[in-house]
Amino acid sequence: MRVVVLSDTHLPDGGNRDLPVRAWRELERADVILHGGDVTGAALLASLRERAPVHAVLGNNDHGIVLPGTLVLDLAGVQVAMIHDSGPRAGREGRMHRRFPHAQLVVFGHSHIPWDAGGLGGQRLLNPGSPTQRRGQPHPTLATVDLDDGRIVATAIVAVD
Repeated sequence: MRVVVLSDTHLPDGGNRDLPVRAWRELERADVILHGGDVTGAALLASLRERAPVHAVLGNNDHGIVLPGTLVLDLAGVQVAMIHDSGPRAGREGRMHRRFPHAQLVVFGHSHIPWDAGGLGGQRLLNPGSPTQRRGQPHPTLATVDLDDGRIVATAIVAVD
């Protein structure tokens, strides 16, 4: 299963901005799309849903969009947890493991800083960064995750500029 992970797109309805072309190319290959919050516009979610099933959580800038604050789901036998703000870097691994003790993959956003690292108990922590607002990062980014039969086969941070 090919999962494309976005966060912090900050694309309000009626705006004149869009995701980069490279991001749409990655999304066309997705079996599932995860959005870690700060969508800021329902139109983007509708466009994403035209390509693949979408699971998204509420970000601190998502006003007027009804989304859960956290989400735990099973994708290809892998338990995936989602939250927008994982808190400060210091202590993140422990916080996420306590909050989602059975999750093999925790997706988060908020900081716009791409992060793909191992956590406690074999948990993988993944922040895709932002495809639209790089905020001091070298590139706008998203993430891809390949899952198969209860395993995380591969993860990657993908520059989309």
